[in-house]
Amino acid sequence: MEALLISAGLVAIAEIGDKTQLLAIVLAARFRRPAPILLGILVATLLNHTLAAGLGVLIARFLSGPWFQTAVGAGFIAMALWALIPDKDDDNAGSRTAGGVFLTTLVTFFLVEIGDKTQIATTLLAARFDSIIVVAAGTTLGMMIANAPAVLLGEAATKVVPLRVVRIVAATIFGLIGAWVLLAAWRLV
Repeated sequence: MEALLISAGLVAIAEIGDKTQLLAIVLAARFRRPAPILLGILVATLLNHTLAAGLGVLIARFLSGPWFQTAVGAGFIAMALWALIPDKDDDNAGSRTAGGVFLTTLVTFFLVEIGDKTQIATTLLAARFDSIIVVAAGTTLGMMIANAPAVLLGEAATKVVPLRVVRIVAATIFGLIGAWVLLAAWRLV
């Protein structure tokens, strides 16, 4: 349960103001059809984060010990720093394909999420918790928590809380997890 809650919470916070959330707003504004957009986000995130979690578990099984845990902890601290950098809107996000709104959302979300901080966080969380299913479910839940309001409420959803504050909170959480993993790797906690 800890892995699910931490994964969901961390990604939900980190996703606010992220380029995929901006993509959700662009798609919602362009197509005005929330159901296929939300379904596309869900399927793309499940696919992308399951692959990322699988990679994290695989890496964790072959690499172990304090040096690997140090690398995971350092990865979280790097994520904390990355979370402070604002994302930019993807100019081609709203282009329509022959497959419709769902396919457009599925493909663009899957591709935009590659190498994104939430995908990397998913890999690190899976390495930390050694669970593909629970971490992928948690990070997907976090993505939906952050993106459903963006789709349903549009751009107004990101004006509720200043993005700078959200980035600082996300960075703090990533940093605390990184510090905790580093301290645990060297048995200091």
